[in-house]
Parts: sequence; structure tokens; C-alpha cells
Amino acid sequence: MCTNVTTAAGTSSATAPRPSFLLVHGAWHRSESWDLVREALTADGWTARTVDLPSAGPQRTPAAGMYDDADAVAAHLRQAVGPVIVVGHSYGGLPVTQAAAGPPAAAHLVYLAAYLPEEGESLLSIHGHHGSQDEDLNGTAPVIFDDPRTALFGDLPDERAKDAVDRLVTQSRRSFQQRVTRAGWRTVPSAYVLCERDKALPPALQERMSARAAHVERLNTGHSPFLSAPAELAALLGRIGAKAVTSVASGKA
Repeated sequence: MCTNVTTAAGTSSATAPRPSFLLVHGAWHRSESWDLVREALTADGWTARTVDLPSAGPQRTPAAGMYDDADAVAAHLRQAVGPVIVVGHSYGGLPVTQAAAGPPAAAHLVYLAAYLPEEGESLLSIHGHHGSQDEDLNGTAPVIFDDPRTALFGDLPDERAKDAVDRLVTQSRRSFQQRVTRAGWRTVPSAYVLCERDKALPPALQERMSARAAHVERLNTGHSPFLSAPAELAALLGRIGAKAVTSVASGKA
């Protein structure tokens, strides 16, 4: 199921339409996790949409995998009018990478404390797990962290962190097992936003993956700045969006 929220965006120039944003959540989350950032982008005049990845939440048999999530992202790219900046958080970087090359291709990619894989990599393989190649068609995984409050929401006040933990859902194991077959970042301009106080996806691993992006931005936050620093994150995305408009206008995108 996809959730669309649209606002009027306008254009930055006669030749370079202002891009819209597609915000892609990570594992164990739903699209509502982006609400504060989406609202901040909307207030700044951007169009922002979200997508509910089918791998998160109740599953049928077979369970939805990373390729199903990539199809959901690709469906939004096909429906969009004008260029789209796709923002993937955490696990969301995998289906974004798979889908972004198109057709139609994304205009720009933003990896927010996200997995930025090579072809042939899965979430599990990035963490060094090279076990059975058989996909788990039925299994779901609860949040794997012993203390999700600290790992995911360590820089939120207690009450808001509890609410965020309570909203987490199960995630299909299959989504962690399926390997990327094409890497959109090879042909689509990309930025990596590294979260320097992340307790879920180690900053050292983010540093390594971010070397594949065209440029790197940094936030002094934990893993979930869409909740802990939504205004700061939205402002950063707006700056990235403005640069993307300039690139389109100059023919450099």
C-alpha cells in the first residue's frame, strides 16, 4: 500500500522544474515516521510524498522482500510528474538503490544513515553474514536491537521515544536476504547524510558506504533525525533539492 501526500511546489525556473521528494522509510517503520519532515518540506514549498514498503508490517506468504519494496518505489517514480529526489533511510537505501536507475530514473538520491550497496550485496551480506542463499518466504523479524529506544531513538525525550518504539512493526526476513542487482547510484547523482551519533548503523560503516556517493553531508544526531531533528533535516534536504535544480538547469544532472 502506498501513501501519497502532495503539496503545490511550483518551479524554480522556466527550464528547471522544482523536483519533488519521495521519502522512503527503513525497516520496522511505516511512512508515518516521515510526517514531521514532510510537513517541514511542505511549509518550505516543496512537494513531498511517502511510501509504505510492503516488507514492513503484517506479511502474507510469500513474505514481501526487497524487490517488492523496490517495485513500490519504482511505482511512485512512474506516477510522478517531473524530477524526483528519492530519500532512503537505513534499510530503505537498498530498495532505493535497486529502483532508482529506472526507467524512469530518479533525479537525485539521498542516503540518510542508509545502506548504500554494491551490486550483489544484501543487508545481511554488508554485515558479513554469508550463509544460506535460500530466502525465508515466511519469516518476519521483530526489532533486532536489545534496546531499540537507545539504538534507534537515543536522542529523543523519553515520552517521544516510547511512542516511536510503540509504533515499530515487524519486518520480513526476506527483505534482509535479497541482493541488489543494479546500483542506481552509479548513474544517478547521490548524496549521503551521515548521522554522527548513530547507535544502530555504526558511523564507521556509514563512512565506508558514503564513499560511493557523490558528496557527503553530516548531522550530529542519532539514527532517526526525522524525529529528533526534523526541521534541521528538512532544511538540509531543501538545500540538496536546490542544488539539484541548479544541476538540472545547467545540464549537469
